[in-house]
Amino acid sequence: MDQNVGSFVAVRRLSGAGAVHHHRHHSSPAEVVGVSTAWIGKGLSCVCAQRRDSDARLSFDLTAIQEECWHRLQNRIEVQYDGSNLEHQKALKALWRASFPGTELLGLVSDQWKEMGWQGKDPSTDFRGGGFISLENLLYFSKNFPKSFQELLRKKNGDRALWEYPFAAAGVNITFMLIQMLDLQAAKPKSLIGAVFLNLLKENDRAFDILYCITFKLMDQKWLDMHASYMDFNSVIKSTRRQLERELLLEDIQRIEDMPSYRFLAR
Repeated sequence: MDQNVGSFVAVRRLSGAGAVHHHRHHSSPAEVVGVSTAWIGKGLSCVCAQRRDSDARLSFDLTAIQEECWHRLQNRIEVQYDGSNLEHQKALKALWRASFPGTELLGLVSDQWKEMGWQGKDPSTDFRGGGFISLENLLYFSKNFPKSFQELLRKKNGDRALWEYPFAAAGVNITFMLIQMLDLQAAKPKSLIGAVFLNLLKENDRAFDILYCITFKLMDQKWLDMHASYMDFNSVIKSTRRQLERELLLEDIQRIEDMPSYRFLAR
């Protein structure tokens, strides 16, 4: 997975809740500022490298079914976004339609994408941190939990920060963080967290996508609870990861939907 990434773009909110817009040369309810710090993928290395009690190394053999589930997900992770791939283009257009129904997309490279929280007018440059699966995660979220998706995209809930996190770039970061947390680039899980998730994946082959949705909603709640601004994003992600690990280790978690934070999602 490519970890060479661009700079973070924060969104400054100047008015009440609603859609976040980016600064142009005309009047707009928000402004954009570039901050000299890695935002996607590499910016989370300090989070993912930290060792926790739940990271105790395991040694066990996978069953044939477990191995198949694990490798199927790994195959998804290895797919890089390809702007010349028609299926990838189709998925990106579908994400726009789900995000802004009724608003015509002028092109796959357009300033319109900044309205969604991409760092520039070409979203493909942001996928380097998470690959094609990060687009699939966002698309799954938009289709299966549209109410929650729109609430986060438009920052509808809570007392929002003056400088908000960019929605789409944060989504790519979440994909990257989950891949690291679950040991998904290893031949098999190396930690108890990864082993627990593998059993959930065996029960539901969309467990990773659902966990992504849970994580995004939980991250936003942490953001509000911590009264965070863009400089606090890594702290919010750390807190979110710790919460996910605690929930995955609960004894009564038999399905991904059993996680306590799942209840925050709304369709």
